[in-house]
Amino acid sequence: MQIDGIRWRRYPTRAILAALLLSFSVPGAAQQPDRATLPLEPGTPIPGDYYRAEFVILERIIEPEAVNERMSGRTVEEPTDTEEILWSAREDGTTQTTLELAPRQDLHLASAAARLERSGRYRVLVAAGWYEAFPPDYEGTPLRIETGDWIEGARTREVEGHITIDRQRYLHVNVDLNHWQLAEDAPALSADAATGTPQETPSPTDAPGTQDRAAAATTGESAAQQLPVLAEPTPLELLTWIRETRRMRSEEIHFLDSPTIGVLVFFKKIEATE
Repeated sequence: MQIDGIRWRRYPTRAILAALLLSFSVPGAAQQPDRATLPLEPGTPIPGDYYRAEFVILERIIEPEAVNERMSGRTVEEPTDTEEILWSAREDGTTQTTLELAPRQDLHLASAAARLERSGRYRVLVAAGWYEAFPPDYEGTPLRIETGDWIEGARTREVEGHITIDRQRYLHVNVDLNHWQLAEDAPALSADAATGTPQETPSPTDAPGTQDRAAAATTGESAAQQLPVLAEPTPLELLTWIRETRRMRSEEIHFLDSPTIGVLVFFKKIEATE
């Protein structure tokens, strides 16, 4: 189904999103950027099939118990091995990317992302875009995604996966994202176990018969006692996922979703100017 340039899928969120995004979905509404703002060397002509690719990853604010789908038993493949990163939020809150991202305010989807956040129904996790040439027969490298809340003990973000852009005759976007939560039977972790804080070892004088052994301890043994003891990662279970490949049309907002997460996609073709 398509509504004024927005392509939708299955879930009831689309009616709400349609109302929120309608004013941003008119084809041709995105303005051509100023040539000086493009990440090209001065005097370099604009390549053919040059686009600004934009992605907004959002989380629907909903209690996990309200999700009807039961996916905890699904088998999930190991993360795709890729060195290219669209967005990786580290444990300390910093982010990493291997792309030259455009300023958020330059994105056509920036206003849509702000409106979604103001609605109180969605939390925008990522709003990113970059410029790249996508000629026919382009085979893109998977772009890593790690975002959402940090899950203590599991040492991962709640939303992770990858996005891949390819082009045959048309642009295609493959979205492969997992939305994780702690398993119901996951054991509670102490603060030390979750963070890998070194565990204190008893003083040699605290236990009888240990003074001789303490005297014989080497410096290496003492250092080994101070190594952090990391607990095994806390078990996770799948809440929902997105597994979808979609054909893209330039100047249209596309929406790929699950009951808890969604991805807005927009491509703006950059035309060469005289």
